[in-house]
Amino acid sequence: MADIKIISEQLGKLGLVQPSSIENSYPENSVLDLLRNYITDELHKLSNVDKSIIFESLDIPNTLDKGDLIIPVPRLRLKGINPKEKASEWAEKFEKGKYFKEIKSEGPFLQFYASSNLLYNLLIKSTLQGKESYGSLPMGINKKIIVEFSSPNIAKPFHAGHLRSTIIGGFIANLYEKLGWSVTRINYLGDWGKQFGILAVGFEKYGSAEALDKDPINHLFEVYVKINKDATDEGEDSPIHEQARLYFKKMEDGDEEALGLWKKFRDLSITKYIETYKRLNIKFDVYSGESQVSKDTVTDVIKIFEEKGLLYEDRGAKLIDLSKFNKKFGKCLIQKSDGTSIYLTRDVGEAIKRYETYKFDKMIYVIASQQDLHVAQFFEILKQMGYGWSKSLVHENFGMVQGMSTRKGTVVFLDNILEETKDKMHEVMKKNEEKYAQIENPDKIADLVGISAVMIQDMQSKKINNYEFKWDRMTSFEGDTGPYLQYAHSRLSSVERKSQFSKDDLIDANYDLLTEECALNLIRTIAQYPEILKRAVKNHEPSTVVTYLFNLTHIVSTCYDILWVAGQEKDVAIARLALYSSAKQVLYNGMTLLGLTPVDRM
Repeated sequence: MADIKIISEQLGKLGLVQPSSIENSYPENSVLDLLRNYITDELHKLSNVDKSIIFESLDIPNTLDKGDLIIPVPRLRLKGINPKEKASEWAEKFEKGKYFKEIKSEGPFLQFYASSNLLYNLLIKSTLQGKESYGSLPMGINKKIIVEFSSPNIAKPFHAGHLRSTIIGGFIANLYEKLGWSVTRINYLGDWGKQFGILAVGFEKYGSAEALDKDPINHLFEVYVKINKDATDEGEDSPIHEQARLYFKKMEDGDEEALGLWKKFRDLSITKYIETYKRLNIKFDVYSGESQVSKDTVTDVIKIFEEKGLLYEDRGAKLIDLSKFNKKFGKCLIQKSDGTSIYLTRDVGEAIKRYETYKFDKMIYVIASQQDLHVAQFFEILKQMGYGWSKSLVHENFGMVQGMSTRKGTVVFLDNILEETKDKMHEVMKKNEEKYAQIENPDKIADLVGISAVMIQDMQSKKINNYEFKWDRMTSFEGDTGPYLQYAHSRLSSVERKSQFSKDDLIDANYDLLTEECALNLIRTIAQYPEILKRAVKNHEPSTVVTYLFNLTHIVSTCYDILWVAGQEKDVAIARLALYSSAKQVLYNGMTLLGLTPVDRM
C-alpha cells in the first residue's frame, strides 16, 4: 500500500502533524479520512461529544457545492440545543488550520471545504507515485474471503445470466483484494446430475467425436437440445428419462466408462470457458463443481441431518422440513428414492469442506435471484446443523437480462455477443481514418472497447434490477457508456503523449498554479475514490464505482476547455498535466477494478 508513506511524507513537508486516528479509519490511505480525523479532534474540543459519534456522523455530500465533508448536527445526539444555532456557532469557532479553507453552516448542517493546497499536494503525489495502489485500504488485512461466481453448467454455452454472475463476482473479488483481504475465487460448475445422463443418451444418438473436439460446448448444446426435444415429443413416458436416470446412477456408482465420457465433456468445456474468461479479465483460483463433492461427504452430511433430527422419509426419499424454522422455506428434498443425491445436499457438503479447507471469514455466493429460495434453504440447513460460520455466508443476487439477442433477433450466447460488439466498434473506429492508422492492433482495441460496452451496460444500474440489453445504447460513444469511458482514458493518454514532460516534472510541479474552479472540482473528486471503494464494499454494487467514474470523466471533460496544456508556459503546463495524469490514474484504477482493460488509443 504505497500511499501510506506518501501521505505521511507530504504532511511533513506541509508542516502538518497527522491527527490522532479513530478506529476503522485510514488516514494514511484516504485524504478524506485524514480530514475526518482532524474534524473529529476539533469538534470534540468544541462539543465534548464522543469522538466515535462525530467520526461516524461525517458524510460525503452528494454535490461538491455542499463541501468535501458534511455533518448534520442532530446526529451528534446533543440534548437541549438548537441544531441551527449550534452549527453557526461551531462554524465560527472551528480551528481550520492548514486543513480547511472554509467552514460553513447551512441550517443544521456543518459543511467543510478542504484546503486546495492540501488536496493538490497530497493527492497528485499519492496517485502518481502510488499508481495502481491509490484507493487501496487495509480494511481486510489477515482476513480470508471466498467468492463463488459464474458457475455455468457444463455442456451449455455461456449465456447472459452467467455473464452477470461472472462480471459481478469478478468485481466483488477485485474489490476485496484492493481492500486487503486474501481472496479465493471459486468457479463451482454445474457438472453433475441427471442432465449428464440425458446428455450421454443424446451423445450416443447424435454425437460426433470430431465436432466435439472442434467446438465442444456448442456441439454438446446441440446434442442436448435435440435429445430434450425427442423426450418432449415422446411425452411423459419417454424411455429417455429412465435411460438418463440409469446413466447418472452409473456415474454415482463410479462406473469407469460412464465417468470417462463425463470427464471428457467436463475437461473440454473448462478449456473453452477459460478462453472466454481471459477475454473478460476473469481468473479463478479453483475450478470446483458438484462432481467434486464425494459420495462419502454426502453420506456424512446425511448422517448429521439424522443426528440433528432434521430428516424424515417419504416413499423412500429423504426430506427436511424447514417450515418450522421459517414458513417461507417449506420442505426440501435431500436424497431421491433411488439413493442419488441432489444439488442441495452437495452444496451443503461443499460448504463444509470449504470451511475446513480455508477457514474463511466470509464467503459470498453470486447467484441469480431466481435461486433465492434455494440459497436461503441451504443457509438455513447449515445454521440448523450448528455451524456458527454459517452467519458469514452472503448471497449476492442479481436480476435478469432481457432482450439479449443479436441484431438479427435470434437468442445467442456470450461469444456471439462479444464478436458482434467488436465488429460494431471496429466500424465506428474506421470512420476516423487518421486516428485509425495510428492504432497498432485495431482488432484487439475494438474487442476491448466492445467488452467495455457489454460490461458497463450491465454494471450501470443496481444489480438486483432487471435490465434491457440495448445494442444502440451500448455501442454509443455519446453519454454514459463503456466506449465513453474508454474514450476518456485514451484522450487523457493522448494529452500525456503530446506533452513530452517526465514523471519527475509532474511530481515536482508547482500546484499553486492550479487556480481554476474546474481544477479544484477535479482534485476534490479524485479525493473521493477511496471512499467510493468503502461504500462499494458495503453494498457490493459495481454501479457505485461506475457512477463515480462517469462523474470523474464529466469533470475532466469540462476542464479541457479551460485547462490547456499545449501552448502554455512550462510551469503552468506541467501543473495542469500533473492533474490530468492524476485523473487518468484514478480512471485506470476504477476501470481495472470493474474488470475492464483501459486503452491508450482508439
